[in-house]
Amino acid sequence: MKFGIVTFPGSNCDYDAYQAVVEKLGEDATFLWHKDHDLHESDVIVLPGGFSYGDYLRAGAIARFSPVMQDVIGFAKRGGPVLAICNGFQIACEAGLLPGALLRNTSLKFVCETVRLRIETTDTMFTNRYERGAVLRVPIAHGDGRYTADDATLDKLEGEGRVVFRYLGGPGDADEWWSPNGSMRSIAGIVNDAGNVLGMMPHPERAVDPLLGSEDGLGIFESMLARVTA
Repeated sequence: MKFGIVTFPGSNCDYDAYQAVVEKLGEDATFLWHKDHDLHESDVIVLPGGFSYGDYLRAGAIARFSPVMQDVIGFAKRGGPVLAICNGFQIACEAGLLPGALLRNTSLKFVCETVRLRIETTDTMFTNRYERGAVLRVPIAHGDGRYTADDATLDKLEGEGRVVFRYLGGPGDADEWWSPNGSMRSIAGIVNDAGNVLGMMPHPERAVDPLLGSEDGLGIFESMLARVTA
């Protein structure tokens, strides 16, 4: 199984994703340059975190027009798996692969911490190795992570079981929809209507080994491996 990891100018989590795939899964991975029109026969595409094009104009707004994204969009429309992490989530929304948008954190500050995520569904190619309701510890690092959509879109996501991850507060958090960035309904990750594109703000590639503080993110990569090679 081959993972294609897109590298944009300003990407800084592409090597983290590469290490997770090669060292922890033992699978093949290749970097895909933003100017290329070749996915190198990749079975899975990863849009990594970082600050593509310096996040000028709006996070992900310029990267969405990179030459490689034409091929990524076509790959996704044909049912190919796409894992969009942090800045990748922003790019996927800008490209129309996922609904909604990622706006500035309500605190107007960059947040970098480990958060708790609750798995809302295991009926996806990205979460089939987990148990529903399981709580993961995964790091976040973003300034524009507030997931936002209109009520109709949010209701549709909820009704179709497309909210995959939700931020979970501590015992002292009275607000049911607690999140570190103000995301609507505490949404941390969603899938598209076909179920083959996952966008999430937390970084599973940084939670694949106990030395990193958590290996809870490894199941996302294992889930894709199990589904694609089945």
